Amino acid sequence: MKKKYFGTDGIRGKVGEFLITPEFALKLGWAVGRVLAKSGNKKVLIGKDPRISGYMLEAALQAGLTSAGVIPVLMGPMPTPAVAYLTHTFRATAGIVISASHNPYYDNGIKFFSEEGLKLSEKVELEIEAEIDKELICVDCSEMGKAYRINDAAGRYIEFCKSTFPSQYDLSGLKIVVDCANGATYHIAPLVISELGAEVITMGVQPNGININLNCGATSMAAIAERVINEKADFGIAFDGDGDRVMMVDHTGYVLDGDEILYIIARDKLRKGTLNGGAVGTIMSNLGLEQALKTLGIPFDRSDVGDRHVMELMKKNGWSIGSEISGHVICADYLATGDGIVSGLQVISAMQGSRMNLHDLRQGIRKYPQIVESVRYNNQIDPLQDKDVLEELSRIKGLLGNRGRVLLRKSGTEPVFRVMVEADESEEQVIAYAKSLASKVKI
Repeated sequence: MKKKYFGTDGIRGKVGEFLITPEFALKLGWAVGRVLAKSGNKKVLIGKDPRISGYMLEAALQAGLTSAGVIPVLMGPMPTPAVAYLTHTFRATAGIVISASHNPYYDNGIKFFSEEGLKLSEKVELEIEAEIDKELICVDCSEMGKAYRINDAAGRYIEFCKSTFPSQYDLSGLKIVVDCANGATYHIAPLVISELGAEVITMGVQPNGININLNCGATSMAAIAERVINEKADFGIAFDGDGDRVMMVDHTGYVLDGDEILYIIARDKLRKGTLNGGAVGTIMSNLGLEQALKTLGIPFDRSDVGDRHVMELMKKNGWSIGSEISGHVICADYLATGDGIVSGLQVISAMQGSRMNLHDLRQGIRKYPQIVESVRYNNQIDPLQDKDVLEELSRIKGLLGNRGRVLLRKSGTEPVFRVMVEADESEEQVIAYAKSLASKVKI
């Protein structure tokens, strides 16, 4: 069955427009409660990022859950991976994250984790959708849920993050710039890294509800790159609004994305003899990553875009690491979802164990120029069926031959069409190919 409300990563959209309204959040909370309460475990954790609309959605979800007889456990601002981790450790039936991740403040979303800390299965999502379309009927007043708040949730997660860093290492003597995107890691990531011994220079740690991801964080790396150079820092680490993405900057200001982070972690695991099989990327992962891993003898496999698909392929292959180029890096030895802080710590561990700086660690991977153009399109038109788009796609593929790749896909979280061109040519020529193809997509 085709899903009506859920996208590739929960439910997301512009605040005040369907589906991101208090009315829908109320009904969603009730429907989730109805489905999850069948297990007998009625505890559901709720975390959020600091965007201003989170207050509204949290209250509406809480009302819906309690009306279904479920117990909401409120944690306040918490990174997405923290909710996944705490859902499992608190033995809750599910975790809810109110966040639009890397999107601007005027968007928001709601996503879910199972009791194992995994994304909900499509089967459960379809069950929830079926309940949404029913009439809302409250349980008897005596059976309604009673919400409460966990005050030490951040401290628990900080200790978990620190536990993933080898005890024989410490960060004494290192100066590290940490950019929290004015998002959910603002009160957690700097403490994790400073408590491991580093001197921390913070950015993006003053959320006001509307400055999340605004010219900062993992989706806007220019500011942290400049700050690393000006501060003469050893490196920088940046997260997105909900903390499941990570990007890094070496001391020269070079930005490392999810491909390079995956390469460093995989090579370090190979060096230590702890690599379990190979590594998973996506159809967007750079050919340079695939070739670099092949040189090391590390198997590589590609999934569809989306950390859910990355994790599914990891499980299928029996592998423990995977990533998206955007910075979703999954280290399944620790957590079955992307975790920016934990993944960043694994890179820092590789630096400590090899006694190499970040600049030198990334030298083993040579990336092809890859350009992604994002074009907003009319949902009534399918660009993949458009004659002009298909003709231009064929032309560019013919010019590239086996020296590059072209990929067209719809975003699963916003009405945007992605045009990706990657080739062993100059960046200027790759940009020209991408812009030419993107211009054919109907607005």
